[in-house]
Amino acid sequence: MQDKIHKFADAVCTSFKSGAFKNVVIHSPSDKSSETLKIKAVQKTIGGKNVLQFESFLTEGRVTHENVTYDALKAYIVNKLSSFRRADLTTQMGSAALMISKKGDRATFTTHGKLYEADPSVKNTEGNNREKSRILKGDEIFLRELGVSDVNGRVKDKMQSKFRQINRFCEYISEAVNKICPKDEICVADLCCGKSYLSFAAYHTLSVVFDLKTTMYCVDLKKSVIDHCADVAARCDYGGMKFYCGDINEFTPEKAPDMVISLHACDVATDIVLECAIRNKAKVILSTPCCHHELNEKLNSPMLDFIGSRPLLRQKLCSAATDALRLMRLEAAGYETDATELIDPEDTPKNIMLRAYKKKVFSREAAETAFKKYAESYRFMFGYDPKTLPKD
Repeated sequence: MQDKIHKFADAVCTSFKSGAFKNVVIHSPSDKSSETLKIKAVQKTIGGKNVLQFESFLTEGRVTHENVTYDALKAYIVNKLSSFRRADLTTQMGSAALMISKKGDRATFTTHGKLYEADPSVKNTEGNNREKSRILKGDEIFLRELGVSDVNGRVKDKMQSKFRQINRFCEYISEAVNKICPKDEICVADLCCGKSYLSFAAYHTLSVVFDLKTTMYCVDLKKSVIDHCADVAARCDYGGMKFYCGDINEFTPEKAPDMVISLHACDVATDIVLECAIRNKAKVILSTPCCHHELNEKLNSPMLDFIGSRPLLRQKLCSAATDALRLMRLEAAGYETDATELIDPEDTPKNIMLRAYKKKVFSREAAETAFKKYAESYRFMFGYDPKTLPKD
């Protein structure tokens, strides 16, 4: 069996060295209690060196990253495969798969196509500097109207961080579109939209880049902001953008959104956004929370007093726990979830992205089991039960 594992590792290394590599996914943990659920790697250029960046998806929606050079790659792959039963390699002109039996005593290694040949028309390596592949260039009309860029389409110095942030969000939007594959139209709701930087960026990405007929609902409590953004949309001729001033608790969209997005909705406003998305059965949810006051004020878990008694650590604990509970709530509503970084922490410390995709098949039994786990965790942190699971 070990020879098949080494063959797969060699295939990853050889395709990486030849320039044919696209991605590798290691999944199906051999131990059901494993903390690591899946590992995915893509090729990047970091600090002038070609590496494979491994993204590990952990329990409770956590994600970690590790960069591995060619010299350390085979040992890394072999080590990881000792804890999983499946691995799939995709190259530019071929693929390979490794399957290990449940007992761990047999392995099958298969290949298809020209595994090690690079397609000369494909530029494979992605750098960590995203400037060259950004969706937004800076000269888009809405960026000028919102004051992100000057009249010449140059991003203003003080807006560089905001520009990187909305560009990264556009990448998440693009990933979501590629995953749900809408035919020719899409409906999106930006709840607690504020100045609507993301609303405009998302609308541009969907309607211009993907050429989809896009309806965008933008909702916020501040009338002056909503009026200003509606005026900007009119000047940009973005007819599919609809602005509403009001409480998102009371907002009922004319059409159920396929996607719900939200950037830095404060404290429990994020929870209201998520509940609205669940209620409307949104296919995709992209939410970056802001402050996390509620649990910090209500934490009632004697076993965590050794952390909770220290204000700074209490704050960090409550922030992480709140977002983990949010992901569990989404899972109980039939979503596949993860947590990742929106942007470099140097740009903003509020950079955790909660991402959720609605599962096509999700039984009532699975929902009740997931909600029970959520309720147990909620009770452990707050000392009382959450709301009951809504009935469809």
